[in-house]
Amino acid sequence: MVEKTKLPDDLGHFGPYGGRYVPETLMHPLQELEAQYFAAQGNAEFQKELSYYLREFCGRPTPLYYAERLTRHLGGAKIYLKREDLLHTGAHKINNALGQVLLAKRMGKTRIIAETGAGQHGVATATVSAMFGLKCIIYMGELDCQRQELNVYRMKMLGAEVVPVKAGQRTLKEAINEAMRDWVTNVRHTHYVLGTVYGAHPYPLMVRNFQRIIGDEARAQILEKEKRLPDLLVACVGGGSNAMGLFYPFLEDASVRMLGVEAGGLGILPNQHAARFQGGSPGVLQGTRSFVLQDGEGQVLLTHSVSAGLDYAAVGPEHAWLRDQKRVEYSYAMDTPALQAFQLLARCEGIIPALESSHALAAVMEKAPLLPADTLIIVNLSGRGDKDVAQAAKYLGY
Repeated sequence: MVEKTKLPDDLGHFGPYGGRYVPETLMHPLQELEAQYFAAQGNAEFQKELSYYLREFCGRPTPLYYAERLTRHLGGAKIYLKREDLLHTGAHKINNALGQVLLAKRMGKTRIIAETGAGQHGVATATVSAMFGLKCIIYMGELDCQRQELNVYRMKMLGAEVVPVKAGQRTLKEAINEAMRDWVTNVRHTHYVLGTVYGAHPYPLMVRNFQRIIGDEARAQILEKEKRLPDLLVACVGGGSNAMGLFYPFLEDASVRMLGVEAGGLGILPNQHAARFQGGSPGVLQGTRSFVLQDGEGQVLLTHSVSAGLDYAAVGPEHAWLRDQKRVEYSYAMDTPALQAFQLLARCEGIIPALESSHALAAVMEKAPLLPADTLIIVNLSGRGDKDVAQAAKYLGY
């Protein structure tokens, strides 16, 4: 059991992880953001406005759906899906984007920037910026622009400027680098909507708290449906916001096991995967200390995943701490099982999942048949797979 209320500490540390490792020019903006966020947390009008837009604009609460045919097909445990794919824009990302843009408005910022990998965070940020009439710039790796072309069009349709990043591996890490450079230059009037439970304090704390509505809802819903808590929670882990959103409200429930599923890519070999807990080590990257895929000299390794949203060299610092505490187990799914899960859910349940979520489903495909029929599993279906259909079709030979 973990006492969730004690962390992070006042400096943003989760044990040896977290903190602020940023240029001096960003220290004051981060302190200002922290102060404004904590003030908003206790402000009834801010919370009322956030709740209103989550309900009326985003479509919360999302259903907790019993996947009856998938359960029968796999045998064993009873499987529920937390349907974040049904949110406006198609993923959990809008929970955080909405909260941060409302906070930016409260701070008097007029320009919004964000990074994106799979494009869902970019689409969510562009959507909320359009709704509030704010200028929006999205940084996205050039490779991710190519494999998530649909989301690039969506962001442009919403009025955002999409900046393809051509440096390095041309994926999420480079997009974050460019967004941070922009923020350093334009910090007076710009807010950086970081998309996951990563980066310098207060981002891991703030994003987790905007996403915890997933777990809060799931907890109430499973108690209503089954009159007891689940036995196992499963979520994919890139930076880790959808997983932390589901896990956090259950951390103090010792009976509830939790499994975070990273991207195993082509296998646990250097430059072939994005499973930080399999091939990584503690290090500092892009503002925080966590597990990083790096060589012996601290140089960040290349990553690979069929899923753009999981294709990142580091993981949120709270996940690193929860792993150390043995409160959450972390495994990985390789590309091929994830694609099989993508296809299976579509054909069993009529739901096309995001390739990110398919990694969690791949783990469930492996574990559910081995568990008793009275075992309750909740899988976070973090997003829908419209954005991935063309790419998956190439791999699956359609």
